[in-house]
Amino acid sequence: MQQEGYARPIRLGMVGGGIDAFIGAVHRFAARLDGQYELVAGALSSSPDKARLSGERLGLAEDRIYADFLEMAQREVERPDGIEAVAIVTPNHMHFPVARAFLSVGIHVICDKPMTASLADARELVSLAGRSKALFALTHNYTAYPLVREARQMIAEGRLGALRVVQVEYAQDWLTESIENEGQKQARWRNDPAQAGAGGCISDIGTHAFNLLSFITGLETERLCADLSSFGPGRQLDDNVHMMLRFKGGARGMLWASQVASGNENHLAIRIYGEKGGLEWQQENPNQLWYCPFGEPRRLLTRGGATLSSAASAVTRTPAGHPEGYLEAFASLYSDIATAIRARQLDDDSHAQGGLVPSVQSGIEGLLFIDAAVRSRGSWVSLTQD
Repeated sequence: MQQEGYARPIRLGMVGGGIDAFIGAVHRFAARLDGQYELVAGALSSSPDKARLSGERLGLAEDRIYADFLEMAQREVERPDGIEAVAIVTPNHMHFPVARAFLSVGIHVICDKPMTASLADARELVSLAGRSKALFALTHNYTAYPLVREARQMIAEGRLGALRVVQVEYAQDWLTESIENEGQKQARWRNDPAQAGAGGCISDIGTHAFNLLSFITGLETERLCADLSSFGPGRQLDDNVHMMLRFKGGARGMLWASQVASGNENHLAIRIYGEKGGLEWQQENPNQLWYCPFGEPRRLLTRGGATLSSAASAVTRTPAGHPEGYLEAFASLYSDIATAIRARQLDDDSHAQGGLVPSVQSGIEGLLFIDAAVRSRGSWVSLTQD
């Protein structure tokens, strides 16, 4: 949301996200929407020609269009008007080296998920971020929907009582056929262990489902049992995941992630049940949250509606009945990150957005989740940071 009292936007750079990239354009829109950032530099492609053309189309100055992210980090930190933050929107294997380059020179990092392609790199990045004066933020954007924030607040207030059962699912169908063998770029790198890491679907969308569950409920996952499958002919990484979860305190959960579920476009949904009632939310219908107190009629809560908490209203942009969706939620997360960056710049912990901005801790939890799922092979395994 628009913040008062700041004279200018944060100077932003971007690595990746050039011509033909999907998520880069989404990040740029989200960064622009509330006027919190200005894109001024970029290394937008590993192809120098594509990087130059992408920068020109975005109106970047010629001397701030880079063919190499290392050169970008070095030159930008030396400029009096250099970037203050960088958005990383590359394939997974580049997240770590790019984040390391910019954190090392004190530039704040906004990184697409998963944080890294490997658990070893994630652990090193946690250590580096702890030593750096710069902020590291991870764009688990589904956490910024108003009714996701409302559900989190309701659980924190004890409205559901002790939690018992959580079910989360994220289903798509775009990999039903092996389009990576037909040259589809997005599918190709996601099926390449050298670029995606050890997980396919589990890394791409399973981490979003796991993060959403963790963010809303506050539950700590102790053990999981996962069955990872690859249905696409010749596919090296998983495209479907079934998983059981056990949480600290005794609650139980189930997670399903699939990219071969015909008829599902972007079906992210979560159901949470406690001793006093339940909550149900779907990302494709994000302006509605079902609250189901035990022994009473189901109640439909709507974004912008009566009785919602300040947690939801803080990221609500338009009056009730005027739908908000994916891009607005993404922009709200970018604005939360802007608040955290400015707090870091001013050494002001009172505006640090505690718990709302996914951090390196969220990132390492995601890599521990991926690692455990890949190790499981149908057996119960622990999530551990040892």
